[in-house]
Amino acid sequence: MLNNIVTDVQLQQLKTLIEESENIICVCHQNPDGDALGSCLGWAEVLRTCFGKNPVVIVPDQYPDYLHWLPNSEKIIRYDKRREEADELLKQAQLVFCLDFNSPARTADMETALCQTSAQRVLIDHHLDPIVEAVVAISKPQASSTCELVFRLVWQMGCLPELGHHFAVPIYCGMMTDTGGFTYNSSDPDIYFIISQLLTKKINKDRIYRNVYHTFSENRLRLQGFVMCHRLVVDADRHASYFTITRKDLKHFRFMKGDAEGLVNMPLQMKGHRLSISLREDTEKDNLVWVSLRSVDQFPCNEMAARFFNGGGHLNASGGKLFCSIDEAVKVVQQAILAFESQLV
Repeated sequence: MLNNIVTDVQLQQLKTLIEESENIICVCHQNPDGDALGSCLGWAEVLRTCFGKNPVVIVPDQYPDYLHWLPNSEKIIRYDKRREEADELLKQAQLVFCLDFNSPARTADMETALCQTSAQRVLIDHHLDPIVEAVVAISKPQASSTCELVFRLVWQMGCLPELGHHFAVPIYCGMMTDTGGFTYNSSDPDIYFIISQLLTKKINKDRIYRNVYHTFSENRLRLQGFVMCHRLVVDADRHASYFTITRKDLKHFRFMKGDAEGLVNMPLQMKGHRLSISLREDTEKDNLVWVSLRSVDQFPCNEMAARFFNGGGHLNASGGKLFCSIDEAVKVVQQAILAFESQLV
């Protein structure tokens, strides 16, 4: 059995908000990943099936090709493609669910419309230090994913029996991707109880894994080999490494969104390795470098990301960005590794 994640008062407040609202929207962060999309699609299915609502899912921008197969993903509205329509929907909204982000700034160009809507907001998220103004805030940083929180909420409401495949698939996908296939941040036994319940909905977990991790293009595979062979810099004494991917590299390998997914995890396969950092130039903007960090055990990626990379995240998986050239970004990484040397050796 799972412990409740909200009080009875909060649960009743949430139900009342849903029942009294007709125009409901689910939104997530920029560059949506499996957990962001999974939680939005999964929660939207709850609103449809259990409450008879017709919610709209709006995401700030493009999401990876390997997530386009998710049930109901064809109904998603991309803010960067349909801005006027999305602005009007947010303006008319009565209730907005903010899923998988702790700050409105993480919705990028959608931030202004999100902050200006008169709709009441509900936060469901697992990131640290939330600053989203919400009438109900379900913030649990210890959770593996926002999809886990959505499931726990459904369990507490007692409406799991009503839900089926279209709920279980995106929720499992989000939990799987935010834990690297259940290889990190996934030691809580409750996670595997949740999986057992999702499996009763006749999902094919092996197919979900293949749809996410085994659908890359030839160019992506060649990019992976190139990066590991020619771009990876290993600091063996400090059990850390970093690699760069330039805009020229991305053009050469015909980069598509999602092609760099998972590359930052690969160096952690080295024996004794504790930290891996990825630096990737933005495909369009100059002096913008996207940073991804992954670690094992208790090395605090989130602290390093906040201190050096204008970012944050979780203990073993974090991200950020630098407003400089790729060469300058390398120097920042080197400084960061030295600053955290005592926790790496």
